[in-house]
Amino acid sequence: MSTTARVAVLPKEKGPLAIVEVTFPDPAPHQVLIKQYASGICHSQLHQIHNPRATPVVLGHESTGVVIAKGNEVIHVQEGDLVMVTWVPRNQSTTDRLAVATTLNLPDGSTATCQNVFTWADHTLVDEQYVVRVSEETARDVTAIIGCAVMTGAGAILHTAGVKKGESVAVFGVGGVGLSAVAAAKVVGADPIIAVDLNEEKLSFARRFGATATVNASKEDPVKAIRQLTERSGLFDFRQRPVAGVDYALDCIGLKVTMEQILPAVRSGAFGVSPGGTAVLVGVPLTKVELIAGDLLVNEKKYMGSFAGSCIPERDFPVFLDWHKTGQLNLNDLVTQRFTLDQVNEAVLALEKGRIQGRAIFEF
Repeated sequence: MSTTARVAVLPKEKGPLAIVEVTFPDPAPHQVLIKQYASGICHSQLHQIHNPRATPVVLGHESTGVVIAKGNEVIHVQEGDLVMVTWVPRNQSTTDRLAVATTLNLPDGSTATCQNVFTWADHTLVDEQYVVRVSEETARDVTAIIGCAVMTGAGAILHTAGVKKGESVAVFGVGGVGLSAVAAAKVVGADPIIAVDLNEEKLSFARRFGATATVNASKEDPVKAIRQLTERSGLFDFRQRPVAGVDYALDCIGLKVTMEQILPAVRSGAFGVSPGGTAVLVGVPLTKVELIAGDLLVNEKKYMGSFAGSCIPERDFPVFLDWHKTGQLNLNDLVTQRFTLDQVNEAVLALEKGRIQGRAIFEF
C-alpha cells in the first residue's frame, strides 16, 4: 500500500526549499518505511544547500520515528517498533551487503538524491542498515539528534580519542556537536574541560554541559590561553621549555584557523618521559590546512580525524540514550529550538545566521 508524505526538497537550481507531497512505494526487500516524530537540523546540511548540485536534493540524516512497513528481508525491526535513523550503517561488521542510498521520484518527474538518508520529512524510506531499534521508553523528540550531533561529538571523545579520567580536553566550537563532546568528556572524568568559541553566550551554555573553563577566541589567543591553563610543573619538552597544552584538542568546526590551532593547543611531549597530545578533527573541513611539521615531529604529537565519532550506532545509541535517561547528557537543554516542516527555510536561515545556540529539530 502506497504512503503519501510531505518532504522538504532542495531544487536543482538555487532557491529556497519547497514542501512537496510525495507518494512512497511499498518498501523494497531491504528498506524500512518510517513515520517520523522529529528530525535533527544539522549545520552540515548548509554545505549541500550552498554547493552546486546535479539533481534536486532531500536533506536530513538523524531522526526518531516508528516503523510502519518493512521489506521482506528486514529482520531486526518490525512494524510498530520505535527506531532512530542515522546516516552511517548501524553495524557494518554484521553484514557484507553495502547499504543503498535512497532516491526519491518527485511529482514533476525528476529524481531527488540524498546522502544515504533523508529525514526532513514527515515520513522517510531508508535502507534497513541506517535504522536502529530503540526502547519504547525513548523520548520521541530530543533523541532525534543522537543520530548525528551526539554520535559525532561524544563518539570523538569515547572512541576516536579514547579520553580517560583525569586527562585534559579542549573543544573548539560548542554547537550541538561540540556540546556533545563536552558532555562526554565530563562523563569520562576529563579535567580540565576547556570550551573555546567566539560567542560568550555559547561559552556560558557550555558550562551547563561540563566545561570547567572557557576561552573566548574573539578576545584572546585560544592557544596561548589553553597553554596558560595547562602548564605542567616539572615536565619539559626537547627544548627544555615547560610542557603545556591539553591532552586532546577537538576541532568541531572545520575552519582553516581552528584546524591549525588544535595542534599547538595540545601538549608537547615530555622529552624522554612521554609523547605529546592528540589533535582531533571532528568538523567538516572546507579548506586546505597548513600544519607545523616540526611541532608534530619534535613534540611527538598526533593529528587525526574523527568521522561520525568512530561510532557503531547499534552499539553506541543505547549508551547515549542511557546518558540522557540518567541526566548525564541533557538533550532537553541541548535542543534549544523547534520548527515545523513548513518553517524549513526559517530554520535554514537561523542555522546560517548562527542563531541556534545548541541544536534545533523539526517536529512532525
